[in-house]
Amino acid sequence: MNERVAVVLFNLGGPDRLEAVGPFLFNLFNDPAIVRRKQPLRWLLARLISWRRRGAAMEIYRSLGGGSPLLRQTEAQASALEQELADPAIKVFVSMRYWHPRAAETVRAVQRFDPGRILLLPLYPQFSSTTTASSFREWQQEAAGMLAVPTVLVCCYPEDPGFVAAQAARIREILDRWDGPEPRILYSAHGLPKAFVEAGDPYRSQVERSVAAIAGTLGRPDLDRVICYQSRVGPLEWIGPYTDREIERAGAEGRPVVVVPVAFVSEHSETLVELDEEYRGLARACGVPRYERARTVGTHPAFVAGLAGLVRRAMGCGETTLPGSGGRLCEAGAGDCPVRPAGAP
Repeated sequence: MNERVAVVLFNLGGPDRLEAVGPFLFNLFNDPAIVRRKQPLRWLLARLISWRRRGAAMEIYRSLGGGSPLLRQTEAQASALEQELADPAIKVFVSMRYWHPRAAETVRAVQRFDPGRILLLPLYPQFSSTTTASSFREWQQEAAGMLAVPTVLVCCYPEDPGFVAAQAARIREILDRWDGPEPRILYSAHGLPKAFVEAGDPYRSQVERSVAAIAGTLGRPDLDRVICYQSRVGPLEWIGPYTDREIERAGAEGRPVVVVPVAFVSEHSETLVELDEEYRGLARACGVPRYERARTVGTHPAFVAGLAGLVRRAMGCGETTLPGSGGRLCEAGAGDCPVRPAGAP
């Protein structure tokens, strides 16, 4: 019996050099989960949007040393997870959605490993049709006919104790050295068009679950907290409140802020540039007396231990899609949730 297990970490990906910025953006906007138009219109829009955004994006990645640090950080998480699992029969792979190594490359690597079982583990704690579902769809397309072995998707883990403990620890790193007026905690997540949520995407409700769990673990009910959303683009209305508007409000009220990237587990352009540079500059201009940003969970031991726990739980289940909690988290109206409601046919 083949007892080898391949664990595949899903992540967004990022350009590894400046020449890759345009193709990376094209791949992003040509994803039907992101631009919900039929071909060839989506292809044309992806060409137009990537061309328009390429220059500004290149400046962002130039400031990061010529490319995204996301792959290095994801590989570090993969290595830490392998060490935590401490099982020679388990190997951890990385599959990026919009730049290398993409699913096709990772499928071939997993095929060479020849596992008896595959566990797909997204580095998106909160499920969205634009992240986990999109990565899973590409994996299925590339794996079809090549990997005919049992496969389990861990679809979400917004309240996983390891993730929650690690995020709370990152916040405590700041609060333990805080002096002066109490800060407002801005839990900032990547934005999503409002229409996507109204169509059944459960992302917002899962972000709210994460924040409630983290705030409870902090044990500081005196702290003011706000859930807000960053990185909106295009003409659509996005879910709010918006992070930049909350920073402006804090400035008008003379409130210091601690920004927590609650939906990002690795450092990349949206933390290192958008939060650390653009929003810090906005805070300074708006009169925010103090602006701090919590680090992402990265390879924090609690987070890695939590991922290992998710892997072990998935190895012992007979399902093909498993939330980290073991049961469906989403409301019945969340049509994009990959787990059917109890009692559904």
